Formats: sequence, C-alpha cells, structure tokens
Amino acid sequence: MLPVVALVGRPNVGKSTLFNRLTRTRDALVADFPGLTRDRKYGQANYDGFQFIVIDTAGVHGEEVGIDAEMAAQSMRAIDEADVVLFMVDAREGVTAADQNIADHLRRINKTAFVVANKIDGIDADAARADFYELGLGEVHGIAAAHGRGVEQLLKTCFTPLLEDYPDILVQAPKEATVITHDKDGNVIDADGAILDADGQIIGQVSDHAEAAIDYDSLPLKLAIVGRPNVGKSTLTNRILGEERVVVYDLPGTTRDSIYIPMERDGREYILIDTAGVRRRGRIDEIVEKFSVIKTLQAIEDANVVIVVIDARETVSDQDLNLIGFAINAGRSIVIAVNKWDGLDQDHRDEIKRELDRRLGFVDFARVHFISALHGSGVGNLFESVLEAYASATARVGAAKLTRILEAAVDDHQPPLVGGRRVKLKYAHAGGYNPPRVIIHGNQVDSLPGSYKRYLTNYFRKSLGVMGTPIKVEFRESVNPYAGKKNQLTLSQQRKRRRLMKHLKRS
Repeated sequence: MLPVVALVGRPNVGKSTLFNRLTRTRDALVADFPGLTRDRKYGQANYDGFQFIVIDTAGVHGEEVGIDAEMAAQSMRAIDEADVVLFMVDAREGVTAADQNIADHLRRINKTAFVVANKIDGIDADAARADFYELGLGEVHGIAAAHGRGVEQLLKTCFTPLLEDYPDILVQAPKEATVITHDKDGNVIDADGAILDADGQIIGQVSDHAEAAIDYDSLPLKLAIVGRPNVGKSTLTNRILGEERVVVYDLPGTTRDSIYIPMERDGREYILIDTAGVRRRGRIDEIVEKFSVIKTLQAIEDANVVIVVIDARETVSDQDLNLIGFAINAGRSIVIAVNKWDGLDQDHRDEIKRELDRRLGFVDFARVHFISALHGSGVGNLFESVLEAYASATARVGAAKLTRILEAAVDDHQPPLVGGRRVKLKYAHAGGYNPPRVIIHGNQVDSLPGSYKRYLTNYFRKSLGVMGTPIKVEFRESVNPYAGKKNQLTLSQQRKRRRLMKHLKRS
C-alpha cells in the first residue's frame, strides 16, 4: 500500500507546481472530479526512487465564503485523508494570518506535517526559512518547486520514517544485466537468472528466485470492484456476497476505509476489496454513494484483479478512463463490467458498444461483460474472466519458449537498422509475474523505436494467449560474459605458438 501525501497551503504558494514535478514520470493527473472532489487532484508520484499518492488541494486563506468556503473545507478534509502533510508557504512573503490558521489546525489534529518554504531561489534561503519557525511545526524545509531544488532532500526526510509501515514506497530499480555467477558446468548465470552457454546462447533459467517459488494458486485472489459513484459497485458487491450479507469482517492491517471481505466461490478463496463499503440492501437506495479517490487508488494497488464498473446509461467517461489507466500503470489485471444493461433498447445497446470500441481501444486485452447487478444477469460470468486474467498474470513461461517466440517475431518483422547496423535481439526470458514481464536481451536495444517495441509486446501477448492483464516487455543491453577474461591456450596451442615465435625470430 502506498502512503498518501497532501499538499496544503494558501493560494499561489506553488502547490500545483510541486504536484506537477512529483508526478512528471507518469500520467500525472489520475482524477479531477468536478462536483465530487471539487478542488482536489489526485496523482501517483514516482520521484527520485519514491512512489506515493499525492493530493493537490485548493488554496486556503481563511476568509472564504460561499463556494470558496466549501473548497476550503474540502482542502481540510484532504489533510484527514493523508498520512503526511506538506504545508507549503511562500518564502518571499513571510508568515501570514492564513499560514497561522493552517498551522493551528495541523497542531490540533496532531497530523505528521512538514513546513515547506517554496520559492527560495534568488533570495537568502536561511533568512527566509527562519521566519516560519514561529508556526511551531518544527524544521522548515526550503525548496524551489519550479526548478526541483531541495525536493529530493525533502522527500527523504518525509519518507524515511515511513519505510517500516509502507515498504512499497521505495521503487524497485531494475537489475543491471551483469554477470553474477556460474553454474557447476561453467555456464554463465546473468543477473536475471538466465543460463548462457559459451556462445552466449540461453540454455535455461534458474528457478530458485523468490518470485518463481510463489504458489499463486494457493493464495486468496484479491478482487477490487472500482468505479465512479452510483454505477452500482455496492449492488454488485452485495450480489456477489449474497443480498442479505452484512459485513462483519474488517481485517487488521488494511487501508483505513476499504473493507476486505474473505469469501469462497467454487472452492476458490477470494478477498473482495470493497471501496464503497458494503451496506444493507435496504440502505443502498437511501444513501448517495460517497466516492473516495484515495480508497479506490489504494484498492487497485493492493488487488490482483480489478473489476471496473461502468454505467451503461452514461457510457464511458474520462473518469472511467483514468481509473482504467491507473490500473494498467499499476500492472493489475482488468475485467470491465458494463452495468445497468437491462431495460435498454437494441439501438441504445449498439450505440454503447460502438462507444466502448472507440474509447477502450487501449485496453483491448480486457474482457467486457454486460451485466445487471440489480437483477444478477451476467454477474456469474464475471468470475470466468477474473480467473482467466489471474491465470494469465501468474502463468510460468520458460526461457526457451519465450526465446522461440522472439525469434518468430524477428523472422516475421526484422528490427530496423540503426547507424547502418541491424539491431540484434538475442534471447528472452521471464522477468516476473503478476503482471507478466518479459526481458529481452540484445545489442542496440536502446535504439529500438517505440513502434517496434509495441509490435513485440503485441506479438508476445498473442503468442502466449495472455488475456485480461497487461504484459510488460523490457529490454536489456547484452554484455559479453567473458569480457576481460584471458583466453587460456591448450598445451598443443602453446607448443604451436612457441614454434611460431622461434620461426619469426630466425627470420
């Protein structure tokens, strides 16, 4: 689970600038829901080895009325959602009454907060920071969000105390493709576990890596049901669990808001992650479903398979696409459920299917089901696709098979020439599961165009029959495992060399 960081402060202190810098390595804006979260923007940040969910809030100045007052209240609620608050102030303007009000609120609720003095570029940073110690929130961190100055040190200070509770906060860097050992026959084993012979050809794969030893079939399948408000998530959850089911499980160690519900279906154990909260059937129609972006993003991160529920009567919205995109970026398997299909005439259904084909082209590997959660039609078929997607995500594939697929792909469509030389792709092997990762080794792979990388990804997907899960293809520049090693001559070669040297000396 990823921690949540809220950016709060007065208007124009640089919150959005810092938000954009923190989220620059991914599709930064995950959700901006007008009328629901109103002013808050949610994104997944991946910066300097740390990953976390970040909230950008509207500015608070303490004199809000009308709609501004509601927006200020929303900003205060973002503080409650967060694990860490970055309280941003303007180093050029000094302490204001609004800064004091926000600081007083943070002290009252005893929230982990860091004072961040922005815009220190071009001024005496130490003198500017000194003014803000009167806020009584401890150390003041100076940054220049527009240029990135001080941001790295700020994140280290914030997140080092959280490493024990949030181990996922650290981004796992890919291993370098360097030689690490040899097997008993003298063959090289590279950092990814591929076994190479003397010619550099892959002849096997070590199987004692921790991930390869996981028996995914014996683990409960974590299934998250996500979607916009009032698309029928709670109705679908209650339909799956049984209409009169009342939630009694709230397992320790889970997220603050999502409910983790153990269940069993056809002999298979599941953990259903409900982001809306399961309510008694009689209350579903009485209460407008509250949507929490934070709950949804954390549920996606923690799930194996995600069911994205779409309202057939509203077709596909940008919010739906954002949720699907977040699940893909997180490497989660996806099943799409188009709810409220009952009662639509055929013309309307045909129009919706055309819209789905047009807008969901980027997720064509996911199964689409047309269901009625209220009446139960089509709900049972969802689990066939859930199991199919999970099986695809966790299936073991040997290095020999992956290399054969790579060779077939290259035979069908040769890599392009780079600087007059053909890019050479040597071998492929599995780099991980859930989601499946394929590691391709070769020469000049950094020069491969994006179009050819997409071709290889689609070729592997089709050849492996992967359905319902994204597949990640990574490229590694091959190294010569015998580089720097002196060639040892045999005895006969040494004698021949001595005779040759004597002959050369005489002449």
